[in-house]
Amino acid sequence: MAGTGDIEHWAPGDQILWRYRRNGTPSGGGVSGGEPDPFHICRPVTVVQDTDELLAVWVAPGTECVKPVLASGRDVHAEPLATRYTAPRTTARSTWLGNGVLKLARSGEPWSVWLFWEPGWQFHNWYVNLEEPHTRWQGGVDSEDHFLDISVYPDRSWVWRDEDEFAMAQRAGLMAPETARRVREAGREAVGLIEEWGAPFRDGWENWRPDPQWRVPALPDDWDRTPSYTPS
Repeated sequence: MAGTGDIEHWAPGDQILWRYRRNGTPSGGGVSGGEPDPFHICRPVTVVQDTDELLAVWVAPGTECVKPVLASGRDVHAEPLATRYTAPRTTARSTWLGNGVLKLARSGEPWSVWLFWEPGWQFHNWYVNLEEPHTRWQGGVDSEDHFLDISVYPDRSWVWRDEDEFAMAQRAGLMAPETARRVREAGREAVGLIEEWGAPFRDGWENWRPDPQWRVPALPDDWDRTPSYTPS
């Protein structure tokens, strides 16, 4: 990492971890019934740009990641919604499929914006992932997902996503009422940004392409290590 004033920045091509903490502890905890590890999602990524205003990273196709799964090993979405957030879970390693995704996190914003392409680099859509503002540490950035999302399309139309999961997470005790209100307010702010066609939608990131010399990052054995956080 290169230093700039009191804030350290990564250089393009650096490989870091993009992680999400668990949303509370559902009834039953982990597979053993004990306290689960604090992180349940980890994606090794390559830094595209890192400034005081914006962190942009690339999740390459074929990247080995960590994701939550049911205790049986099945995908969490195989569980009915009514018990999806109370059924025992564990984590599993899996390969990132598809065409890769570019993730943009503006400093202090309670969401990140993801860009998706079809084969042949045909741009498909932006995806606003509502989440805690990222906390930086030496090996990457950490956040907590807030369930509610927004899909945004090239014609500037948009639609809410996962409202049913957002509601169920509250009923399951994974999100306090005050937090849910904050998330809804953040969503409304994001919609305002979309309707104004502000950054990053207006910035041309859909025309970006990864450096062909970049290697696919490896998932380290200590992907879930406890960080020493630095100011973001």
